[in-house]
Amino acid sequence: MSVQAILPRIMEIGGDASLKLPDVLNSLGCRRPLIITDKVMVKLGHAERLSSLLSERDIPSEVFDDTVPEPTAASIAAGVARVREGSFDSIVALGGGSPIDSAKAIAILGKFGGEIQDYRFPRQVNEAGLPIVAVPTTAGTGSEVTRFTIITNEKTDEKLLCAGVGFMPVAALIDYKLTLTLPVRTTADTGIDALTHAIEAYVSRKANPYSDTQALAAMRLIGPNLRQVYENGSDEEAREAMMIGSTLAGIAFSNASVALVHGMSRPIGAFFHVPHGLSNAMLLPSVTAYSISSAPERYAQCSRSIGAASPSDPDAVANARLVSFLEAINRDLSVPTLQEFGVTRERFDEVVTTMAEQALASGSPGNNPRVPSVEEMVELYQALWR
Repeated sequence: MSVQAILPRIMEIGGDASLKLPDVLNSLGCRRPLIITDKVMVKLGHAERLSSLLSERDIPSEVFDDTVPEPTAASIAAGVARVREGSFDSIVALGGGSPIDSAKAIAILGKFGGEIQDYRFPRQVNEAGLPIVAVPTTAGTGSEVTRFTIITNEKTDEKLLCAGVGFMPVAALIDYKLTLTLPVRTTADTGIDALTHAIEAYVSRKANPYSDTQALAAMRLIGPNLRQVYENGSDEEAREAMMIGSTLAGIAFSNASVALVHGMSRPIGAFFHVPHGLSNAMLLPSVTAYSISSAPERYAQCSRSIGAASPSDPDAVANARLVSFLEAINRDLSVPTLQEFGVTRERFDEVVTTMAEQALASGSPGNNPRVPSVEEMVELYQALWR
């Protein structure tokens, strides 16, 4: 059986890849881009740097910097209005997963109208919105190479998964040098997010030989370098490995899908505003331990690829070492518990069943090797307090 692989039309990968932005826009026939980013990228000077690059090549641009972490339907509304009122022919998405996800939604809504909930999964959005050139500044989300975006409906506290070819950027400029200024916490959270993408793509029920190749390569890059970039953010070799690993993990899950960790992670973010990579990190050890029995060979290969187990370790040993590795990563990267993050047990207990129902409805848990019931998922959520 064949597998359809979806990728950006153009990918520039390596140090200073972002400097190729004017050439890429020219090759696409785009002459008036809107740079969608956040205020951190403006403060760091990255937005101005790209604007200047474009200006030097007589490509006028404007900057929209009102995206927010964990974007909502309301937070993208101003961007949609800006696109609909302007004469922009393309979008440059600069930043981490939130600006890029915001840009994907704005590109579709700005062209076709409607509300974000109109585009939620299981609808496949294959219409072409405004062309997007993604310039990621974190090594984690992989959003620059995925056909997904996630926007929260703040009225219902539900994260809406939107999928389809229409959300795939036409180009991605993957410049690891942009990650050298990442704060330690962001480095940790996005790095574990990338590791989660790779593991879940490999164990997904939708895994295939193409996605397996990308996922295993990603794990081999991320496993040995995750602690290194956390401890020494100026290590360019480790930063480059993480950036490439993140992109490969993004390609893997975009072509195989994520699974239970992501399904359960989204409601935590929606209800308690826990950053996506951090909520993944909280869940990854326990969900992995829960799932191993249904795909022991696959999880054992994950363990070997990230360096938790040796090639000669039997599957049972490799899997035990995988869970220990994931628990140790959380300790070493100072991943807080829900309580330490500030979530109250009383509020958590009020919404935990709704969270489980939303997670199951998202479709991602159905890709997991072991698919839980709502009751089992509630138990997994409750384990976060133990």
